[in-house]
Amino acid sequence: QVQLVESGGGSVQAGGSLRLSCAASGYTPRGSSVAWFRQAPGKEREGVAGIVTSITGNEFTYYHDSVKGRFTVSRDNAKNMLYLQMNSLKPEDTATYYCAAADSAVFGSARLRPQYFNYWGQGTQVTVSS
Repeated sequence: QVQLVESGGGSVQAGGSLRLSCAASGYTPRGSSVAWFRQAPGKEREGVAGIVTSITGNEFTYYHDSVKGRFTVSRDNAKNMLYLQMNSLKPEDTATYYCAAADSAVFGSARLRPQYFNYWGQGTQVTVSS
């Protein structure tokens, strides 16, 4: 059974930084996808960033346009960890952030859609004040 546990959320002022972590267990990286999503009150859950791993082990990172140049997604397969480094945070980044995983590699526009991911963490709150 795949389990995902996020940590690292908090409150920061605009321009600040936070690093989110996701501990994964029962998960095989190859031929799969892992990603970060977020959901603000009253809004739909949206994809933020992720990593697609092919069957051959090649990794491809991707980002939502709104976070390109500010957020960096990375993973440590030896530790079964996924990270999201968030810099230059803006008030509009305020949301609950979720770690997600899919049993298969998700490509194209589907990468940013929550319905293509099978497993979810409980979420961690990020609040950015102006």
